[in-house]
Amino acid sequence: MELNVSLETVCRIILRAREFEALVPPVDPDDGSNSADDRAVDELEDSDENPTEEELRGIIDDLAEDEQAELVALAWVGRGTYDATEWDEALETAVDEVDDVADYLIGLPMLSAYLEGGLAAFELSCDGLGQIV
Repeated sequence: MELNVSLETVCRIILRAREFEALVPPVDPDDGSNSADDRAVDELEDSDENPTEEELRGIIDDLAEDEQAELVALAWVGRGTYDATEWDEALETAVDEVDDVADYLIGLPMLSAYLEGGLAAFELSCDGLGQIV
């Protein structure tokens, strides 16, 4: 199986998804304080204006429809909904059933792990790609 979406792009999405998954609900009682004074607690808090989510959404939205469908199918293979031998079915279902791919993927609580698992099912990984920013 050869992906239309580049491995580098998938790995970049995995990294941004990890950052997004690490965010916690707002708990800093002194929200207006200097971030240096509160040990940058606000940096890990999720908010309506989250640059990590915005970047993740932008990367996904900028992909072609077939590339977006591949991301969904990869996540499903990584999650175990489909196995690698059912790739064509997973891809077809992704095209037919997922309208807003960015919303759908960002809503998956373990997106980074699912995408990594999907890559591993096809003997692909982000290892050796160097630093992806």
